Amino acid sequence: METPKTVDSFRAEVAHIGKSVLVKGELSGSEDLYLDGEVEGSIELRDHSLVVGPHGRVRAHINARDVVVHGKVDGNIKGTERVELKKSAVLTGDIFTQRIIIEDGAFFKGAIDIQKEGAKVASKREASVATAAASASTPAYSAASGAAETPGYSAAPAQKKY
Repeated sequence: METPKTVDSFRAEVAHIGKSVLVKGELSGSEDLYLDGEVEGSIELRDHSLVVGPHGRVRAHINARDVVVHGKVDGNIKGTERVELKKSAVLTGDIFTQRIIIEDGAFFKGAIDIQKEGAKVASKREASVATAAASASTPAYSAASGAAETPGYSAAPAQKKY
């Protein structure tokens, strides 16, 4: 008897957008979402997961904890913990995440930015160091180098091209 109640409680915690639904604008929520319809705009589920079903069509920037794509997405995905592209997925856009899973057969065109778990702490530290360096630098130094320093920006090593 206990198993059906567990299944029902799981379904109650996941919102479902069916394949006949079209959403234009900002979509945000505070629960997990299964999307099999169409969304144009932005999707904001910061501490929750998003599953784009096999019939899902998304033309939006996505921000969620976990993102699993079975359908089609045109836009950038920020999955704070994990992004997973299933074999039927078609993604045109960039991915920002800590962990990435791309199944054989998935289509992906874009860039992947793997972020470390402590990236938030490190980026705050780099920003404060860069701000201090910018305030301490003399105008003659900036003019001589030909580059203006921007607070909160730290130069990264050149990326390899393949």
